[in-house]
Amino acid sequence: MKVIIAQLNPIVGDITGNKSAAIRVMAQCRDAEPDLVVFPELFLAGYPPKDFLERPWFIAKIQEAMRELAEVSIRYPETGLLIGAPVPTGEEVGKGLYNSALLIHQGRILLTQHKSLLPTYDVFDEMRHFDPAAAISTVPFKGETLGVTICEDAWNVPELWPKGRRYPFNPVEALARQGATLLINISASPFFAGKEEIRFRLLRDHARKHGLPFVFVNQVGGNDELIFDGRSLGLDAAGEPIAVCPPFAEDVALVDTRKAGTPGLYVPQDRIASIHEALVLGTRDYLRKCGFERAVIGLSGGIDSAVTCCLAKEAIGAENVLGISMPSPYSSKGSVDDSRALAANLGIPFKVIPITPVYQAYLGTLKQHFAAGGVGVTEENIQARIRGNILMAFSNKFGYLVLSTGNKSELAVGYCTLYGDMSGGLAVLADVPKTMVYELAAEINRKSEVIPEPITRKPPSAELRPNQVDEDTLPPYPLLDKILHYFIEELLSVEEIVALGFEPDTVRWVTRMVEKNE
Repeated sequence: MKVIIAQLNPIVGDITGNKSAAIRVMAQCRDAEPDLVVFPELFLAGYPPKDFLERPWFIAKIQEAMRELAEVSIRYPETGLLIGAPVPTGEEVGKGLYNSALLIHQGRILLTQHKSLLPTYDVFDEMRHFDPAAAISTVPFKGETLGVTICEDAWNVPELWPKGRRYPFNPVEALARQGATLLINISASPFFAGKEEIRFRLLRDHARKHGLPFVFVNQVGGNDELIFDGRSLGLDAAGEPIAVCPPFAEDVALVDTRKAGTPGLYVPQDRIASIHEALVLGTRDYLRKCGFERAVIGLSGGIDSAVTCCLAKEAIGAENVLGISMPSPYSSKGSVDDSRALAANLGIPFKVIPITPVYQAYLGTLKQHFAAGGVGVTEENIQARIRGNILMAFSNKFGYLVLSTGNKSELAVGYCTLYGDMSGGLAVLADVPKTMVYELAAEINRKSEVIPEPITRKPPSAELRPNQVDEDTLPPYPLLDKILHYFIEELLSVEEIVALGFEPDTVRWVTRMVEKNE
């Protein structure tokens, strides 16, 4: 069977736009004479549709779009269309919707396969909106017997769940037992570092276990906090790749399931390179899908703002990124000079707006009220808030989106200022630990020096008081990031982290700050 993989980037809620994209692909691939064109999970709605699913008019528009696609399919009598959409259950009991895959051919819906396994862990909350499939079945189509699953349906294998499988039912196995000759999985599978290798092994093992070719079609693009990497592929019955789509980009690829795959065709991305591409795509799509064309960034001369600026330039182009240096009485000369050098390397517009006069005006206004309090964190935070206000003023006046630059390490323990450096529409590095920020800087500088070397060498500092460095307040970042990893990602207790060899007082301080700032 000749299958077209449509690895596309939908916009959540844009039913008309997503439907039009599907129609364009059907027209574009006509000359290839495919038997089937496959789109991602919930493609018409965009994933994740969240509370759009609670609106009756939204579901009605989805149904109207499905009818239009059925009419369009008549123009392509030799080609089927497999697409994801929410479908009403018609039942009075339950959530009232299925997450479904619909096979359309010559104006008729030949199969409506509902998703069996509805995830509720990590970023997923599908049980809130959907009912699980009551049954699962194959469908004959153009000489093959298709076994269609949806995303999580393919992930219920013991190797992935060492603490016990999440579900008692394995849809892929059930369809293979029913006589499927071609397995297809439509997905909206979000990115995390290293996931593509896990996913490839999972799909390869399905193909090998059942001796069946496997076609996997994933969404690509950024939708708010989620980034989808694509990496759709087709495997032969031995689990070898016939076609592999690129990561982090739309692609339309042909998979001929009669052909043998090519060993070595799939090559996993380098970990840091994949994170870099994910952040670029996530930034680009957040701006584009929210209606912004330009971004403004406060450049401190530090590593976080430098990396954020580089990612923004790659995402939307140098002419659309404005860097602003806002030196205070405690800013080093290098903070401005290094920021100016970075802006020159990137070719972005650059401004210097000193905040000392505004800062002194604040202190003068508050002097009689603060006389007995001395100078401390409050005065430091005033500087950060002045900078935040200036950036938001540029946003308000000229339509820039403010990109905040805080990293995961600092945000987790509250080493940041509310309404100051936290101001902005998108925190690009909010899930990137400080040590990884340096790895991203090295990736950005891999071919040539984009981030000036002094920025990568200087000790991290907020420069809000004389001679300040971050490690006056925080543990060294390599240590902090390890403790945060065990506490946040691995869910270990204080006692369990200490048992790994970490100093008890440091662990208690870090975990206390995380809990306090959550």
